[in-house]
Amino acid sequence: MRDRIDRLTANLGQAIVGKHDAIRLVLVALLSGGHTLLEDVPGVGKTLLAKSLARSIDGKFQRIQCTPDLLPTDVTGTNIWNPRTGEFEFMPGPVFSNVLLADEINRATPRTQSALLEVMEEQQVTVDGVSRAVPHPFFVIATQNPVEYQGTFPLPEAQMDRFTLSLSLGYPTETEELQMLQLLQGGTSSHELQPCISLEEVQELQQLCAQVKLDVSLQQYILNLVRATRQDEEITLGVSPRGAVALQRATQALAFLNGQDYAIPDDIKYLAPHVLAHRMIPSGGRRASAIVERLLSTVPIP
Repeated sequence: MRDRIDRLTANLGQAIVGKHDAIRLVLVALLSGGHTLLEDVPGVGKTLLAKSLARSIDGKFQRIQCTPDLLPTDVTGTNIWNPRTGEFEFMPGPVFSNVLLADEINRATPRTQSALLEVMEEQQVTVDGVSRAVPHPFFVIATQNPVEYQGTFPLPEAQMDRFTLSLSLGYPTETEELQMLQLLQGGTSSHELQPCISLEEVQELQQLCAQVKLDVSLQQYILNLVRATRQDEEITLGVSPRGAVALQRATQALAFLNGQDYAIPDDIKYLAPHVLAHRMIPSGGRRASAIVERLLSTVPIP
């Protein structure tokens, strides 16, 4: 499956210039069966990344532009009366897709945000007592602006816990930005990307990632990191057991992307800030990612 990974990475690199680490992290979330939260300022390529990924895996792409007047049924779908048949018919919402972009998710009300809780965890939507499965694979990329908070609703801890990892694309370097301008001058866009792998191959890759060997000592290392967040004086809310599972699955996916059939401690150390930080609530003014880095330097490595 190595050639499929290389093709997918190269295909995304045609549209997303210079963001190799971000592409790798998004693929880690996809192959581990999780979801991604992109926290960054507007205009750095978050939407482009989501659309390019959907094109590359030949999946159905849907976008939700989150606003305060967005309703839960605008996300999940609803039953509509059909006067011809005299029955209610279900009109599926945007969640019935392979790649769902929830743009500026923190601008939606908590009621609408909660519409994503079930589908992100259980891959299904329940409307009027009827549960319907969403397509597989199902991958959510949510974005939020970490600078401008006017008119926003902070994501509750239960919602943050649903994201396997969070990351920031950041501004490109001068060379990367010049390359981007040259590509756009030639008319290159995500619409021109051709599928390089199929949805069935993505599911096969997910199954192979789950088979990557994780030694018991590494599982204990993950537990030690997670439990350290619950006992640290600078943290009000530590990482949940779901966070430990997410870190294990992400570690397996990263090892697989690196061409290994077993994980190593460096895989965990690389992913820990992205998987654990957004699940924590610091008690002081320190950033959660800085606390995770401190814990990584104190928790013994197996």
